[in-house]
Amino acid sequence: MKNTSLLTKTATARIKPIIRSYSGPIGSITGVKTHAPVIVMTFDDGPDPRGTEAILQALADFDATATFFVLLTRARRHPALLSAVAESGHEIGLHGIDHRRLTNLPVREVLRRTRDGKNELEDLTGAQVRWMRPPYGAQCVSTWAAIKACSLEPVMWSRTTSDSREASQDERVARATNGAVSGDILLAHDGFAGPADGVYDGPEPFVDRGGLAGRVLSRFEASGLAGRSLGAALAQGEFRRSVWFSRRRA
Repeated sequence: MKNTSLLTKTATARIKPIIRSYSGPIGSITGVKTHAPVIVMTFDDGPDPRGTEAILQALADFDATATFFVLLTRARRHPALLSAVAESGHEIGLHGIDHRRLTNLPVREVLRRTRDGKNELEDLTGAQVRWMRPPYGAQCVSTWAAIKACSLEPVMWSRTTSDSREASQDERVARATNGAVSGDILLAHDGFAGPADGVYDGPEPFVDRGGLAGRVLSRFEASGLAGRSLGAALAQGEFRRSVWFSRRRA
């Protein structure tokens, strides 16, 4: 049984990159094809006064822009902070009404939540919402179809800071920046979802979120890469799509 399990894991690890390299019509956005020296900066689970404000300052220090995938549970509690994100020139996408995993819900419920969340977020911001990142990056064919049916593009990532789990700040910076190429999408967080957002994933790890964003942006700048929102990066490029179906936590 152990040998069978090991073979399955090995085969999955080898096949996944091949599957994700597919760029056909059922793909999700995992990067931008561009010759411009840019990295797409994205932040999930906010707005949160403990993280968002410091990240906004770091972005301003490097003249960078980002896409913030927000939770409605947080946006309702911090509408002024949501406005500050938009007024600072950043892009706002939908992360969800709350942080519950969509792949655990009936497809009609996913449709309702996505449609209602998009409409509410557009009412709060006064701007069109184009992108959605499902909580945990958890997605199956039916949830992907539901997101598309709501006139949203599912957006995943190609690298991460690993700031939703315990790690040293040096490890997070290295994971975010080592081997980065133009058009990559970086996953980071300006908050940490909890019971008020419909989930409990254990205690929040300690993260100096503003300091992490500053160090990552500094490393990118030294490599000649500028932090940009997804929309800004697409002004000089086009979608890079990959098949992304996973029920597990990212």
